[in-house]
Order: sequence, then C-alpha cells, then structure tokens
Amino acid sequence: MTLPVMEPDLDATVLKQWAKAVDDGPFSSICWGERMAFDNPDSLTMLGAVAAWTDRVQLVTTVIVPQLHDPVMLAKALATGDMLSGGRLTVGLGVGGRHEDYRAVGADPKSQTIRGMADRVAIMKRVWAGERITDSVLPVGPSPEQDGGPRLMVGTIGPKTVRSAAHWAEGLAGTTLDLDVDKQTELFDVATTSWAEAGKKPPHLATSFWFALGDPEPARAQIHHHLRRYMNWIPADFVDAIAPTTGLAGDENQLAEVLAKFAAIGTDEIHLIPTSSDLSQLRRVADVVETFRG
Repeated sequence: MTLPVMEPDLDATVLKQWAKAVDDGPFSSICWGERMAFDNPDSLTMLGAVAAWTDRVQLVTTVIVPQLHDPVMLAKALATGDMLSGGRLTVGLGVGGRHEDYRAVGADPKSQTIRGMADRVAIMKRVWAGERITDSVLPVGPSPEQDGGPRLMVGTIGPKTVRSAAHWAEGLAGTTLDLDVDKQTELFDVATTSWAEAGKKPPHLATSFWFALGDPEPARAQIHHHLRRYMNWIPADFVDAIAPTTGLAGDENQLAEVLAKFAAIGTDEIHLIPTSSDLSQLRRVADVVETFRG
C-alpha cells in the first residue's frame, strides 16, 4: 500500500494513521514516492518517520531519483533508514519524468539518463560496502542493516531501462496505467531474461496502479481529480484523455479480479496507489487483500 503523500492538506496525524494501519494490516509493504516541485513530504524525512511508525512491513521508496541528490549523502540517508527499520528497506530508483524537479534542486537535466542513475548507484554501493571514497579518516556510515545495502529495484516502464538495470537491481518496480496484463507480461519477460543473462537469480516483479473504491462514477471522478493534480506537468487535455481508463475505479470484487489477473502472470507484489487520504479506502482494500491472500 502506498501512502497518500501526493494528496493535499496532509499532516503528521493522517500519515501516521495510514502507516500504522498498513503495518497492522495484511499488506507486505508500505510505499511512498518522491517529487521536488510539489507539496508532498520529503521522501527521506518520510523514511525516518515510517521506520519509527511501523514494525513489520517492508519500506519501499517508489521511486527516488538519485540524480536529484548527492550520491554520498543519499547513501548515508538510506543506510540510516535501513538501520532504523531493522533492515526492512527496499529502494526503488528511477530517472524521473520531470525536468522541473531537476531544475528545482539545481541538478543538470542532462543527467536524466540511465547512465546517470547507474553511476550514482555504483557510488552508493561503494559507500554501503564501507569503502573510503574520499580522504576522510573513516568511511561514510552508518553501515546498513542489510549486507551490501538495501535491496534496489528499478522503477520504470521502459524495456531499455530494465535491461540496463539487470547488473545492479534485484527487481522491477513498474507501473501500469490501464491495467493491461499483456503489456506487463512483456516487461516482466524482459526483466526475467535480462536477469538470467546477467547470471542473477530471478528478479522480484512488482507493478503499481491507482485505485478508488466505490460506485463507478464517483470513484472514476476521484481518480480523475487526483491525476489532474498529480500530473500537473502534463497538459490537462492529455490527462483528461487518459483518466477514463487509468487505474481501477470500482468495488472490492473488481479489485480482487484485477489482483488475480496480475498474480496469474507471476507478479510478486502490487503497490496500490490511493487517490484519496480517506482512511476508509485503506480499510476496504485491506479486507480484499486479507481475503485474497487467505
């Protein structure tokens, strides 16, 4: 379950309630994303809070853009989060889709490349291995709880990026707009093949989609409203065009059917993305997941 970090008018009470409810529920992980030129909470600050608010679930960043950070400082922050959570951290990394986020932090948009991401991953892995990458007396710490650092996932929907990440990632944290299992199967096949060619064990296969539970019309309107706000860097007419077919707007039975379809193609995990901070939406999904997993 993804925290509603992209919703307006959030406060610590709402986020803590969601985090504790996810941790108490049947969910395997709790997720949150990163943006800079937006009013969402900072992802690394959220990591510390979520580590303190939860005890059981895996913590998953979906996704952090390493080019927006100094790689050594990012490695230190993520190692701290892994240590505070007792080794429950999984880091989704991606190049990001918004130049405005790069400009907001003074990052070079020319670094918004697969190579730019891989170079920073290599530095972070050296930090987590305890290497002295400067002339400092001691290496940069703390040591992560997980040997070699937190588990890394590549956040993308592009086959080229998936192939390139096979040498450093342990799996895929993708997304699907229209819930097309055939398209998702194609991307999963690319990942499975690429990991095998790299001599690695099969990748963890995850995807995500937006949801709103309720009567079809108001649920669809909820998703549309969320997308209009979240996708503010895209022309509104394009968002309006994709909104009728993006995500799941329906009842619990329809959600269960979609989960079953993705399970049938070998999906290891689905990161559900809420389009409201209403806690009742989380509770309704928890009932579906409980039944589905049972």
